[in-house]
Amino acid sequence: MIPLLALLIAYLLGAIPFGYLLVKLKTGADVRAAGSGNIGATNVMRTTGRVAGFATLLLDIAKGYAAVWLTGRMTDGNTLWMSLAAIAVMAGHAYPVFLGFKGGKAVASFVGAFACLTPAALGVEIIIFVVVVALTRHISMASIVGAATFPLAAYLVARAPLEAVAASAVAGAFIIYRHSSNIQRLRKGTESVFKL
Repeated sequence: MIPLLALLIAYLLGAIPFGYLLVKLKTGADVRAAGSGNIGATNVMRTTGRVAGFATLLLDIAKGYAAVWLTGRMTDGNTLWMSLAAIAVMAGHAYPVFLGFKGGKAVASFVGAFACLTPAALGVEIIIFVVVVALTRHISMASIVGAATFPLAAYLVARAPLEAVAASAVAGAFIIYRHSSNIQRLRKGTESVFKL
């Protein structure tokens, strides 16, 4: 019962739409009606400014980390339940009950969740992410490449338990799936270019 409660809490933490709330508080606008229509940090930064964008990023990372950490506390550090919590918090962000199950792409919550679960692998992926952004100027491309290579990093670098590696593979596939529209724009050459 307690592990299932932990997963529910992880989902509800993920479902807190920080980007939506910060933009609403700052401007009164609905961030989903501007830019890419996404509630994540990149769209918040583009539409509302750097401060709101970075705040969204940090809060979304924090909720991912908190979900996995709390599940660990509630299950005596059980890797299986912590791995499932990583998926649950991402699902909450992507399909938040508070916004009619229409949310973001779950990259920041992915970062937070796996910072807790497999920090060594995440460290490698952050380097890959920065290099891809520097080369392509596309946040989406970096997210896709990072998601695709993350299970390999979890297995080879972090030497993570099998359940954590499996969760990283599911999470990576989920991130790529959530970027399907970005993949189409990248192919057409119409994807937005990242600028600080």
